[in-house]
Amino acid sequence: MTALVLIAEDDDEICAILDAYLVREGFRTVKARDGRTALDLHLALKPDLVLLDVTMPRLDGWEVLAELRRRGSTPAIMITALDKDIDRLQGLRIGADDYVVKPFNPIEVVARAKAVLRRSGLASAAGVLRVGELSIDLDAYQASLGDAPLALTLTEFRILAHMARSPTKVFTRSELVDACLPGSDALDRTVDSHLSKLRKKLEQAGAAGLLPGVRGVGYRLTA
Repeated sequence: MTALVLIAEDDDEICAILDAYLVREGFRTVKARDGRTALDLHLALKPDLVLLDVTMPRLDGWEVLAELRRRGSTPAIMITALDKDIDRLQGLRIGADDYVVKPFNPIEVVARAKAVLRRSGLASAAGVLRVGELSIDLDAYQASLGDAPLALTLTEFRILAHMARSPTKVFTRSELVDACLPGSDALDRTVDSHLSKLRKKLEQAGAAGLLPGVRGVGYRLTA
């Protein structure tokens, strides 16, 4: 079955354009004109991807994204007219998988949607990676610490899985960008944002010190 994309956008014209281009490329779509409806549809339909406008009524995009991350790791691409670095970093801290600024080319949005969904496939051998109490199920795209599941974004999951294949190895930021954000224009500070969020989730689950930084080099995953 083709991927289901939830378009959360209150501008009717933009919503219609995105819908038309996605349908043309074979996606199934569902539309929400406000943040509350977007969350209701997410809960009911379990979409594969959310295109999420920042400035929506009832609940804005940041609030919706924060709730999506509390629920799990549905990939989300932020669509906004805000083009300042601080706005981009806010989206990354909350857990956005990508970021598109208006005005945009709808063909680019579709390409980014395909890239995010393709990355979610995580081309790798099936099985479970284990590093100490941490287990990473590559088939279910679920990471757990002991018996407690971790609510990770797809980018966080990809980073964790990539590092778990070579525990104790020090990964540079550039290596993590190339391996986990292929084809993107992500900068080193983007990786820092994802790693910071991932480290916080691990610490909250009781795994402080599992993801240390190595000064002047990058990061490593330890047991």
